[in-house]
Amino acid sequence: MNFFQWLIKSMTGYFSRAAPPGPEPPQLPAVAAAPEEQPETITATAKDVQTAPRAASNGWEHLGSTKFLQWLGLGRDKPKAVENVTYFTCLKLLSETMAKMPIKVYTYDESGPLEINPADDRLAYLLDVRPNPLMTPTTFWTAVENNRNHYGNAYVYIRRKFLRQKYGGEIELQDLWIMPSSCVRVVIDDAGVFAGAGRLWYVYSDQYTGQQYVFSSDDVLHFKTSHTFNGLAGESVQAILASTVQGQQASQDFLNDLYENGLTARAVLEYTGDLSPAGQNKLRESFEKMGNGPANAGRILPVPLGFKLTPMDIKLTDAQYLELKKYGALQLAAAFGIKPNQLNDYDRGSYANSEQQTIAFQVETMQYTIKQYEEEMAYKLLDGPADRRRVKFNEKALLRTDSKTQMEILKTAVEGTIYAPNEARRYLDKRDLPGGDKLLANGGMIALEQMGAQYGVDKTEKGGTENAKI
Repeated sequence: MNFFQWLIKSMTGYFSRAAPPGPEPPQLPAVAAAPEEQPETITATAKDVQTAPRAASNGWEHLGSTKFLQWLGLGRDKPKAVENVTYFTCLKLLSETMAKMPIKVYTYDESGPLEINPADDRLAYLLDVRPNPLMTPTTFWTAVENNRNHYGNAYVYIRRKFLRQKYGGEIELQDLWIMPSSCVRVVIDDAGVFAGAGRLWYVYSDQYTGQQYVFSSDDVLHFKTSHTFNGLAGESVQAILASTVQGQQASQDFLNDLYENGLTARAVLEYTGDLSPAGQNKLRESFEKMGNGPANAGRILPVPLGFKLTPMDIKLTDAQYLELKKYGALQLAAAFGIKPNQLNDYDRGSYANSEQQTIAFQVETMQYTIKQYEEEMAYKLLDGPADRRRVKFNEKALLRTDSKTQMEILKTAVEGTIYAPNEARRYLDKRDLPGGDKLLANGGMIALEQMGAQYGVDKTEKGGTENAKI
């Protein structure tokens, strides 16, 4: 008894024991479907067990093959969008760009902004050092941005704790946790079931325990894509441009099939006589066995007497395969706000204007995302309008240049009284020096109200001037 005969016998025995009385077949647990697919429930009985499919070669299908999974009812007809290289590149670039920028918390007074040390503020610690015990800020915000772009929405649960005191108490921020977007539903309580009509709630279903949790909108950071039609939930690119994503995947599948067949196109087999459908299939399988696959590439194909094999020549250049694939990739990237040079496409650009395209990406694509993140965190993580703190991404981390250019920028800033020498040294990870906190200026520069003093001209209280005696 081989493996498949044992498996069929085991499955048949399982279904016969599990089948309840009555004509209805038993229901197996639902198979977890891909996000872009609708969940389905597999129904199977002993009669549904069929002969296992054989491989193209003289052997059985391995357990991880697509045909074997489809035979068990576990195969996917439509591949995931993230398997497309252009789609994956866009997700990777956007998420990594967002995670590169440190998030700082500033406090504002009459003198301007002052960065808060994470050791002195819980919010600054969570955003800059450790959002939760399991994740670094880079990993955390990468996952958040991936959820936002792939599903259209990203959700972060804000865990707070009430610290009871003798008289009253205070609420302390504990940590931040990502809620998978596929497990969250946005609900508007228009009937006032929970607490007041018109409020927004988030229902989270734990994918491991099946338990549901309801969170107030004040306890969830909700980041949406720019594709939203009601302002409450975002729409993902893969949902809006489903046909474009599927077309890109279909072109890749075509190329994969071509490689699997050893870059061999279809052929027409001519013969004299009349064969039954079974005979035609057997004849076709014998020729495919000898001619298809990478192992048979470049080998001589024997053709019996009376047969003629004519290849159907299909050239990728004639079908403009490369041009169509590149055009579809650029369309998909444009929907994400990705520039051609970021896909290594320099057909209409060069390394000279690559920097300008990078700046355009930061202004046209990332600036919207940064502004949305800052607004959402300021509203739900700070203590209202009276809180003098502000949350801000350090987008300057994306504009780091070579050492020579960086030194010229810092030198100009110090000479222009924008930076003190110690502030410039901190950008280079250098320690402060005595006297380095004073602003320096060129000796030829004076204050505006002292203009003319070097020529012996005095300004009167009325704003006029009187010539000094010589």
